Amino acid sequence: MRKILIILALFIGLTACTDTAPRGAGDILVLGDSIMAWNGSAAIPDVIASATGRSVTSRAVPGAQFDNDSTIASAVGFDIQQQFPGGRWNWVLVNGGANDLSADCGCGACAASVNALISPDGQGSIPAFLQRLRAETGAQVMWMGYYAGSGSGSFAGCRDDLVEIEARIARFAARTPGVHFVDSEDVIDRSDRGLFAGDNVHPSKRGSARIGAYLAQEITAREKRSQTPASSL
Repeated sequence: MRKILIILALFIGLTACTDTAPRGAGDILVLGDSIMAWNGSAAIPDVIASATGRSVTSRAVPGAQFDNDSTIASAVGFDIQQQFPGGRWNWVLVNGGANDLSADCGCGACAASVNALISPDGQGSIPAFLQRLRAETGAQVMWMGYYAGSGSGSFAGCRDDLVEIEARIARFAARTPGVHFVDSEDVIDRSDRGLFAGDNVHPSKRGSARIGAYLAQEITAREKRSQTPASSL
């Protein structure tokens, strides 16, 4: 198992080198798991770049957990917090949590895992990281919520806990300047099978296109609102 992890680490480390994330400055940074990374060059970050005409750097890695205890796995992107390359950014877009519930509690009795990520009063590793991003990057930070899968995918048992996590993140964002919550479920109809890949979990190319366009729209709209003089409201 250790040999497999080392080989995987070397492979991902080499492929990650092709993504030249600026250390001093950048526009939009994406951190997350396979929902963000699915569909290759047609993934959600690529759609955002195309829709906005802006520079988007993605560090998202399929299988990434928000908190990963493995040093080797974390070093090659399987810990979403460790995906952060540093630097100043205008926006940092983040998702995650499903792989934590799958790995830590098998999408069963997950109350302790949920509370570790974000407690009912807004404490935990997710809010701490979002606040760190704000402080270190000066960015607007946006958390993207998951959508409901189509049928019985591998994360079907996590649904209730993910909904609770995202409700807590939404409340945290509502009271935290510069932190935003956007739910991809707003544009993904679980009855439209064409929006899902064959595993009923990940987005199809059409699904990624729909989510990416929505996030691009939200980024642009929120920037415009922040630039609107108070006297004109």
